Amino acid sequence: MSEKTKTNESRQVTYNIHQHLGSLGISRNGWTKEINIVSWNEGRPRLDIRDWSPEHDKMSRGIGLNEEEVLNFLALMQGINVKDLGI
Repeated sequence: MSEKTKTNESRQVTYNIHQHLGSLGISRNGWTKEINIVSWNEGRPRLDIRDWSPEHDKMSRGIGLNEEEVLNFLALMQGINVKDLGI
C-alpha cells in the first residue's frame, strides 16, 4: 500500500497509513481487519490494528502500539499456545 493521507471530516481526524503489513480477515460488510503502521493527527507512527472500509476512508476503533508495546506483545505471544486459549 502506498503512503497516503486522509482526513475524516466528521471527526476531524487526520491519519497517514505509512505501511500495510497485512490483513487478518474480512467481515461480512467487506471491511478488513488490518495491521498497518499509521500516524494519527501527525503523531509518531505506531503499529495499528483495526477494521478499515475498502476505500480506507472509514475505520473502527482499534489499538495502537508503540515500539516497546510491540516488543512486549511479541514476547507474551511467543509463550502462548493458541489452542489452549479456548477462542
